[in-house]
Amino acid sequence: MSDLPRRAVTRSAKLAALPLGFAGRTALGIGKRIGGKSAEIVAQEIQQRTAEQIFKVLGELKGGAMKFGQALSIFEAALPPEISGPYRATLTKLQDAAPPLPAPVVHKVLTEQLGDDWRENFLEFDDAPSAAASIGQVHKAVWHDGRAVAVKIQYPGAGKALLSDFNQLARVGKLFGALLPGLDVRAVLSELRERVVEELDYLGEAEAQHAFAQEFRDDPDFFVPDVIAANEQILVTEWMSGTALSRIITDGVIEERDRAGLLLVRFLFCSPARVGMLHADPHPGNFRMMEDGRLGVLDFGAVNRLPDGYPLMFGRLTRIFNQGDMEAVVEGLRAEGFIRPHIEVDVDALRAFLAPYVEPTQVEEFSFSREWLQRQAAAVADLRPSNVVRQLNLPPSYVLIHRVHAAGVGVLCQLGTTARFRDEVIRWVPGFADDDDAEGSALTG
Repeated sequence: MSDLPRRAVTRSAKLAALPLGFAGRTALGIGKRIGGKSAEIVAQEIQQRTAEQIFKVLGELKGGAMKFGQALSIFEAALPPEISGPYRATLTKLQDAAPPLPAPVVHKVLTEQLGDDWRENFLEFDDAPSAAASIGQVHKAVWHDGRAVAVKIQYPGAGKALLSDFNQLARVGKLFGALLPGLDVRAVLSELRERVVEELDYLGEAEAQHAFAQEFRDDPDFFVPDVIAANEQILVTEWMSGTALSRIITDGVIEERDRAGLLLVRFLFCSPARVGMLHADPHPGNFRMMEDGRLGVLDFGAVNRLPDGYPLMFGRLTRIFNQGDMEAVVEGLRAEGFIRPHIEVDVDALRAFLAPYVEPTQVEEFSFSREWLQRQAAAVADLRPSNVVRQLNLPPSYVLIHRVHAAGVGVLCQLGTTARFRDEVIRWVPGFADDDDAEGSALTG
């Protein structure tokens, strides 16, 4: 793997090739329409070929391109089956795999960060990485005291590569709109760019992970590996075995997928109340199902600090939506800044947009599925300027919460989970259960 495309010129050339290839396929599609093929068939063929090229290029790159690929892969369940089918394996691979750095480069980083005697910290160190992702890769090792550990090593120049890739991807944002109509690609890229500094800060990640590990130590449902040592580019934590959630998605039996989905929701909803933080990168590569039935959680580079737990407004407006009072929902969204004063929204369109986030709370037990999400996506895939998605404003304090909810829904639909999700909202989300909570008290369990 010594020929990885890490040089800036090579990376830019690969990304720049995307719009040229797309333009060529579009011209080909016009020719086929003239030749008698229907617009729908031509559009489908263009979308399939576009997806093929996108995933091929993203899969060859680290940095922001891989990070963006992971973000897109979460929304795979919303794609029509004729598109998602051929590329599901590629998307799943993007979630938790990237070409690894060669051993000599890894040794160089360890020497720079830990000194010439870095091997004295370890009884054993596996040169072959156990995982490689967008910002760093993980090696299994044995710490000097005999504990099995995971050694997370940041790629040299990862920050510069991330920013360069995001800038390149922003220039071809329309291309991705062809693959996922209705998805605001610019917003995704902007949000990812803003998280770069935080995700590169391994000391900050260590602090967050340690807080989660302490709270969930000996928990019957969750395991978070504790931090053993850290500096700016190296993070050493307890080792965790288990089956990646991406593998549960593809190969898990119904019981496994149901439990994984329920625990994912429970973890995301209970963490703000228990730790004062929300894990803000819930793609399947960051979770493991352990042999004892617990959900193991990795990668705390992106967290949303919520010292007071979930915002009361979230639970309150969800409850009001379920009661059918859309006027009160609109009023509440205006008060929180989601709808600007001069904007008038179509209430039915707003209801359709909010439905994927609210429907699971309306019944005792809910089943997520790709088909359900595809119907929801079709309802809001309106590209006109009057589209309610384009009219809504996302206040900064809700950016990460929205990201987590959107991504979480995508993962649950990939899993096809059926479970009592409403119980988790009642237990952990203040303002949802009844009017007393709406007045200001918060459920704590």
